[in-house]
Amino acid sequence: MTIILNGEKREFPGINHYTVTELIAALELGPQPVLVELNGEALYERDFPLKTVTEGNQVEIIRMVAGG
Repeated sequence: MTIILNGEKREFPGINHYTVTELIAALELGPQPVLVELNGEALYERDFPLKTVTEGNQVEIIRMVAGG
C-alpha cells in the first residue's frame, strides 16, 4: 500500500489497509497524543479504530506537544 503521509509518499509493502489506530502503531508514535486528518477530514480520536487508510489516501499526523 502506498499513501501520502505528511506530504511524502510512504510505502507499506504487503499491507492492503490499516485502521488509523493500526497506522499510528505501525509508525511507532507511542502514547503521545496526535491529531489526524484523513483525505482532508479531521478525525476524532474515538474514530481512529473505525476509519480505514487505503491505497492512495492522504494522511496528516501531527504530534501534540506541550510547551511554553
